[in-house]
Amino acid sequence: MHADGSRPSRFWTDGAGERSGGAEEGRIETSRPRTRPGAQRRGKIGTAKIGTAIVTGLSLALLLSACGGKSDSDNTTGLRPPPKVATLGPFVGECGHLTDDEVRDLGGLGTVSQVFKNAVGCNWKASGLGSASVTFASYRGSPIDREKAWVASVGRNPQTIDVGGKKGFQALDPAGAVCDLAVQLDDDFFEWSISYGLFSSGNLGNPCDRTHKMAELTVQRLG
Repeated sequence: MHADGSRPSRFWTDGAGERSGGAEEGRIETSRPRTRPGAQRRGKIGTAKIGTAIVTGLSLALLLSACGGKSDSDNTTGLRPPPKVATLGPFVGECGHLTDDEVRDLGGLGTVSQVFKNAVGCNWKASGLGSASVTFASYRGSPIDREKAWVASVGRNPQTIDVGGKKGFQALDPAGAVCDLAVQLDDDFFEWSISYGLFSSGNLGNPCDRTHKMAELTVQRLG
């Protein structure tokens, strides 16, 4: 008899959870480990609870991740500035709407030996080694300030000008033999350049005066 007054039981619970009695009273079965009643059942319940908790946790994590991802995406989209669309200027035509003869006379080239033309520019070169040349170029959707910065970097001082009501700049090199003149047309610009060459006679005057006259004709003939 136990201290609490209850009688000892002659039954034990085997590994399968079933009660089995001894062959003789007082004989202890030792072939199988003794297990407290309900222990295996509580183990199964505990395992089920753990499995349920894991599934619930994963579901909650996926839900939070989905919500967070959507929020981050929305915030990123909201902070992204809209793309800038360039405003194209008027069509400047082939070679700025000037003929070969006009370029030869205004540029002071004399006899022209080479003429090169493509979709974005033209070049005329006088005969002789190291002779004068004239170049026209058209830039669509390109900032004129980038060109201004470039001419300044090679030692030419850009000065703001106005050609037929259009803003631009002209830049003369220190030797007075090269001039770049650019005119802005909305988000485009065109440029006339003259180089007197290495062996110029020195009596051709200021090249910027010549590029200015050519730029005026281009602006007057804009399409």
